[in-house]
Amino acid sequence: MRNDMNEIELKYGCNPNQKPSRIYMEDGSELPVTVLNGKPGYINFLDAFNGWQLVKELKEATGLPAAASFKHVSPAGAAVGLPLDETLAKIYWVDDLGELSPLACAYARARGADRMSSFGDFIALSDVCDVDTARLIKREVSDGVIAPGYTEEALAILQEKKRGGYNVIQIDEAYTPAPVEKKQVYGITFEQGRNELDINGDLLSNIVTDNKEIPANALIDMKIALITLKYTQSNSVCYVKDGQAIGIGAGQQSRIHCTRLAGSKADNWFLRQSPQVLGLQFVDGLGRADRDNAIDVYMGEEYMDVLACGVWENIFKVKPPVFTREEKRAWLDKMQNVTLGSDAFFPFSDNIERAHKSGVRYIAQPGGSVRDDAVIECCNKYGMVMAFTGIRLFHH
Repeated sequence: MRNDMNEIELKYGCNPNQKPSRIYMEDGSELPVTVLNGKPGYINFLDAFNGWQLVKELKEATGLPAAASFKHVSPAGAAVGLPLDETLAKIYWVDDLGELSPLACAYARARGADRMSSFGDFIALSDVCDVDTARLIKREVSDGVIAPGYTEEALAILQEKKRGGYNVIQIDEAYTPAPVEKKQVYGITFEQGRNELDINGDLLSNIVTDNKEIPANALIDMKIALITLKYTQSNSVCYVKDGQAIGIGAGQQSRIHCTRLAGSKADNWFLRQSPQVLGLQFVDGLGRADRDNAIDVYMGEEYMDVLACGVWENIFKVKPPVFTREEKRAWLDKMQNVTLGSDAFFPFSDNIERAHKSGVRYIAQPGGSVRDDAVIECCNKYGMVMAFTGIRLFHH
């Protein structure tokens, strides 16, 4: 990989047959990034630059360190650096690391939201990567990280990962992109103004439901949802709770399918905190990824794939009982005060009905559907608070 001041040649593009490939500054200026370790590829850089924008805006909007876990140009998780309680530390597999720095907490949350999707992620950090965060990253399966800087000890830890080939990118946080962006499709150039929308409190001031009470923590969650959606392939819906995305649905053609997908991820996040899952006893030496896979199957409809005779013995010390549909529903009924963001309006109230099943109380969406009245009525039925932002957040 050649790394000039304004160009980085890549091994190939999205696929090995797509050559030549590079990133460069069209105006001849210097690239705002430096590769400190490894050889990032085309998709790595797409994830890195989208992730950096997301965490930079989260930090600006909340004042808290932020992290994102990106896969295939959409976030699998995004969060700010709030402390972890004992349960979250356990389900994120970081309970053995002691008290973590705020930045490490942010990444633990971003990675832990949907660990199945985050496997092999590209990480974005809003702040200088510290030792706590580097130690956490080193033990996970990940392709690389982008941050505005790295402490000397943190960089040394990351440089040991992947036999010395882990991708570490430093970005100039003072870099400001041009106001107009371009890309080519089928040899034809597309041009548009960058989406510089500022996600702030004013954007959430048009509350259209009977209930108009949005506590401060829910306002932060609304901002997290909208900023996350701004960098998620559309259609997209994002469920957020206590400073972190807990379910992100990306790239669905139907909004209700998007709401269901994100809702099922949010449900799985909460089910992982149930006594049935926390009580699982894994055999010694089973890795975190294998434990994640086993938990995902155990909580789903194909649970016999891990509970069958001759199978469970390789996973669990003690065969766990079936986690019944009724037990799961009873646990999910305890999930409350979840925030939901949507990148475009809800065309039908079925989205609200589905959101209700995952404990949603606060909603931020553009509004503008001919059926807005029916959607508002459904929110009022459940005592939800819904703000119309008036702004669509499509991202392609």
